[in-house]
Amino acid sequence: MAKIQLLYVENVITRKKTNVQQTLDFFMRVENVSYDKRIDVLWSGEDGIWQTLPASFHSKLEHDQEYWRAQIHFQLSPAHSLPGNIRFGLRYQSSGGEYWDNRQGANYSSQADSGIKVVCPAPVLNIGFATQLDGEQKNIPVTVAVDKFNDADKVTVHWTTDNWQHSHKTACHFKRNYWDKEALSNARNPNQYGVAIWKGWLRIGQASRLQYSISVERNGQIFWDNNHGKNYSLSHESLKVLILNLHCYQEDNQDDKFSQIAKAINDLNVDVVCLQEVAELWNDGAGDWESNSAKIINDRLAAPYHIHTDWAHLGFDKYREGVAILSKFPLLKQDAKYVSDSHDVYSIHSRKVVMAQVKVPYIGRVNVFSAHLSWWEDGFAEQFNRLCEWAKAKQTAQVCATLLCGDFNITAGSKGYHLVVDAHQYDDQYLAANSQGVFEKIFRVNDPYWQDYPSDDYRIDYVFLNKTSELQVTSATVLFTEQDYGRVSDHCGYLMTFEPKI
Repeated sequence: MAKIQLLYVENVITRKKTNVQQTLDFFMRVENVSYDKRIDVLWSGEDGIWQTLPASFHSKLEHDQEYWRAQIHFQLSPAHSLPGNIRFGLRYQSSGGEYWDNRQGANYSSQADSGIKVVCPAPVLNIGFATQLDGEQKNIPVTVAVDKFNDADKVTVHWTTDNWQHSHKTACHFKRNYWDKEALSNARNPNQYGVAIWKGWLRIGQASRLQYSISVERNGQIFWDNNHGKNYSLSHESLKVLILNLHCYQEDNQDDKFSQIAKAINDLNVDVVCLQEVAELWNDGAGDWESNSAKIINDRLAAPYHIHTDWAHLGFDKYREGVAILSKFPLLKQDAKYVSDSHDVYSIHSRKVVMAQVKVPYIGRVNVFSAHLSWWEDGFAEQFNRLCEWAKAKQTAQVCATLLCGDFNITAGSKGYHLVVDAHQYDDQYLAANSQGVFEKIFRVNDPYWQDYPSDDYRIDYVFLNKTSELQVTSATVLFTEQDYGRVSDHCGYLMTFEPKI
């Protein structure tokens, strides 16, 4: 497949008593060849002046495929005319090169108020779809472009709010003028490109998640748009959790790396960040808040988060070393305590964990622990057991999930990992998201040979979720590698997203 491909362009003019507005909307599929990329629409109107319109990420499709979108509105005024007919091409720039979709230099075209022009060879296409539920949204619009089938017998949306345990069918209706307030469209239907617009409304009530696909029936044939087998889905904002060991001020270009970490948190809109090897200058044991690495990162965020941090021991002979939690949401509760036998601030075996409770919109109260435990031979078992006892004591009927996050200094398949598995209290969420078969053998059916399966998994950083949680992991990715924001520590980061269980 091409690195970048236009799926459709929408060109409509809305006429009201007080104003006339033209909307241009470009929707495309791109290959994620690198994190550092820029995608633009280069276009010109009837004035012949070429302009650049940046596109933005819309949603992930599968593996290395993404959807991107660019949209712009113009108001007619005595001083400004509308673009009218346009010509355009798509440009994709990254460190790996430059790629185009512009009809081999001939450029695409779209006539003023011509409606939707579907470029990809698709008999049915979902148009203008969202990926998130908006507030208390109970009715979801679905707009369907049916290519060259103006006399389609039936267009149906097949949908579920409980992961297909129960399913529903909603009929769409042919719109003679497909104006609606969401798309600001009043173009003729069908338009000059032979695309017929059908529309349906899904009444989902109080559901927190929706999945759907679309079928078109004509003369006994059925055509589908199921998002390339993935189905379309909408949900309230997921809970995004990032874990990262900061390496206690031991990095080259340390200040630049703090900025990169802050940039990632901003770009990815992370909700909760759990940091380990957080350091500040020792200063005869009194510390130096201005040099605290978690504070520095927090200060560089677009809007500083709520922060809770504490230190455990002297690190590298010059730092107070500890752990921290940064949260977009207010901290309803916070705590810190040693989980190690030693409380000696001059001993590296003294290990302290910090805890915070946050209330996540549409999810509920979540207890989060940021931990940096010792190796097995240095007391991991005792520390992990104390951590679990502490987390259990903090669990109440109002808490929907408990997350144990951070650097546990145990590799998958090791004695320490065995302890976690045998306790039957917490599950490894990175494994749940990325290796479902292995996860089932280890945490669900207790396969007697499970130790053989994670032999190539050398992680020591984890997010463990309690088995009684009302949450489920929906994705887990490695962060801060050469492929995204670059290395910022001797550890990688892990970004995970969670949604309510259906």
